[in-house]
Amino acid sequence: MKKVVFLMEPFSCPSCVKKIEGALGRANGVQQVKVLFHSNKIRVQFDDSVVAAEELQQLVEKLGYPVLNRKVS
Repeated sequence: MKKVVFLMEPFSCPSCVKKIEGALGRANGVQQVKVLFHSNKIRVQFDDSVVAAEELQQLVEKLGYPVLNRKVS
C-alpha cells in the first residue's frame, strides 16, 4: 500500500472536493481519498500493484485540476 499527496492550485468551491473524491474513490486500487480544501492537497492511499500514482494524477488532471507537485510514500 502506498500514499500519494498531490499539491494543487487553490480549489474554487466545495463541489470540487466532491467531484475529485468521487472520481478517485471509484478508481481501481484506491483505498482512501481525502481532499484538503484549505491546504490545496489531495491525499490518496492506493494499492500500487493495481494503479500507479501517475495514473491517479492523470485522472485528477482530466477532471480539470492541475497538479503542481506529487509526493509518493
